[in-house]
Amino acid sequence: MKKYDVVIIGAGPAGIITGVTAKKQNPDKSILMIREEEKGLVPCGIPYIFNNLNSVDKNSMGPKAFIDLGGEVRTDPVIDVNINNKIVKVQSGEQFSFEKLVFATGSKAVVASFIPGYDLKNVFYIRKSYNYIDHLFNELKDKKNIIIVGGGFIGAEMAEQLAMNTDKNISLIESEKFCFSKAFSHTLSEIATEELEKSNVNVHTSTLIEEVLGENGLVDGVRLNNNKEIKADAVIFAVGYKPNVEVAIKSGLQTNTTGAIIVDNYGRTLEDNIYAVGDCSQTLGFLTGRSDYIMLASTATAEARILGYNLFGIKIKNSFAGTIGVFSTKINELAMAAAGLNEKNAIPSNIDFITSQFSAFDRHPASIKDSSSLTVKLYVSPSDGSILGGEVWGGDSAGEIINIIGLAIQKEITIYELISFQIGTHPLLTSAPTMPVIIKAAELALSKIKSLKN
Repeated sequence: MKKYDVVIIGAGPAGIITGVTAKKQNPDKSILMIREEEKGLVPCGIPYIFNNLNSVDKNSMGPKAFIDLGGEVRTDPVIDVNINNKIVKVQSGEQFSFEKLVFATGSKAVVASFIPGYDLKNVFYIRKSYNYIDHLFNELKDKKNIIIVGGGFIGAEMAEQLAMNTDKNISLIESEKFCFSKAFSHTLSEIATEELEKSNVNVHTSTLIEEVLGENGLVDGVRLNNNKEIKADAVIFAVGYKPNVEVAIKSGLQTNTTGAIIVDNYGRTLEDNIYAVGDCSQTLGFLTGRSDYIMLASTATAEARILGYNLFGIKIKNSFAGTIGVFSTKINELAMAAAGLNEKNAIPSNIDFITSQFSAFDRHPASIKDSSSLTVKLYVSPSDGSILGGEVWGGDSAGEIINIIGLAIQKEITIYELISFQIGTHPLLTSAPTMPVIIKAAELALSKIKSLKN
């Protein structure tokens, strides 16, 4: 039985970044990464396989950087972990011993077993599996009428990409009033849904699937809660993901109410030298302090870098203090992004806020080629002016502007500091120096706070 200083279970974004960071910091330590499949996928890129990339291989991801640093990789699913004896057993029967163990097992798609007909042939899911998505890619080539169930990021992006194939008729079913409703405010959710409808997707909101219909075990449609029936050659469920923790629970690790492995701010579980990171592990809201259920590769890799640095002694004292939740997408050429609080999560948490919003063009002058309107909305604490959240929509720069807002939230920057934010501008790259969208939104927020105090 071979012994390793560290064994990492999982080779997704969290597992790879943990391995790369730990190996860079501790080149003398032996680290084994165990994965289920030979090839992996960039999770957020999966929808784009079905049109933009038109290839599964172009979205593949692997641990090459980890291997180049001297890490070892084994493709053989883990079936058992003995924490007391520090032994990992894989499907082939081989066993490995460890000093430290990291669960980076990610998440898996929620199976819609609560809907009759969920097990018919040509009912699919958007699984984070290269082999499964490769099969789905080939299966959908000759399917004309496709129904997507779930209007979150993955479901809506999948619908948009499939609808770009002119030979297909795509319908999307969403139970909420608007798509993207769990991440975006009411205003931005409505904007996003309108863009999705413009992209040749038949969007049915405030609608539930009552039953998946079929004959001889094969899907031929769905029945909605309004008794309407829609024909389908394939139904794709995108109704969420849950932590992949079966092996962890079997080993004796504790999970929280959302089913994620309980960890502290450094990724440490309640067991000595056992860690968890990424979608399988617990996260707390940076501002709310409550259990969060955000599964993002960007969040997972942030956690993984902290864990990788600190596996053999605390090297970074600033632990991962909670997830901010930074989201972005692009539908029908409109970029949309959000970070931190908005009305939907601030009000239930009893957090006071004011909002301010400013729009300008992302190039100057506005008549310059490729110029787009850009809107920034800030959520601000009226008591101290700190940035609590933000939304951005318009041109492609929304994706990076939301990252600036995310940093402002994390570093507790106030609108007073943001107003003196020193920026660089260029006609081809940014808004005019007289109308920087973040700063102008901050000025409007300051005016609101002053009016509240008068």
